[in-house]
Amino acid sequence: MHISEGILSLPVLAAGTAFAAAGTGIGLKRLDPDRIPKTGILAAAFFVASLIHVPIGPSSVHLILNGVVGLILGWAAFPAILVALVLQAVFFQYGGITTLGANTVLMALPAVICYYAFHPLIHKRPAIALTAAFACGMLAVMLSGLLLSGFLVFTGQHFLEVSAMVIAAHIPVMIIEGIITMFCIGFLKKVQPALLR
Repeated sequence: MHISEGILSLPVLAAGTAFAAAGTGIGLKRLDPDRIPKTGILAAAFFVASLIHVPIGPSSVHLILNGVVGLILGWAAFPAILVALVLQAVFFQYGGITTLGANTVLMALPAVICYYAFHPLIHKRPAIALTAAFACGMLAVMLSGLLLSGFLVFTGQHFLEVSAMVIAAHIPVMIIEGIITMFCIGFLKKVQPALLR
């Protein structure tokens, strides 16, 4: 779900960069030194998951894991995702340097929204926690798709059809992300519940 160079208009790129800078600043301010290793591990998981692309028609889809990253890190999802996206842009040319701000907002803002929506629920009994984790994984991808569509539409009305195709192509990813998030949270609740605090 990376936006490549040369697609977005200058105002959309500028707004994305400003939002990404603000989110990263908040994330770094709230990042305790003891949480840095956890943040690094989740940035690496996000980096690796986004590298596995499955072709669908003229495009491709991949895992995002921003729901898991958001549930565990909260605002620290911004710096974690930014670092992963910088490495992907530099080493593999996914996305790009000029679209770094927009791509960061695209992935990290839904992660933070899902943190506030679902983090209190993952500490409840298992049925509620797992349902919340599934919904978190799905919603994070759906919000990323909607943000991507918004970026494209604000760039030009000719991207309207493409936006609808992007969301449709990511429906299977939403379900898979929900299942993966549910299993991750269920596993962490059993073996390392301290990571979820």
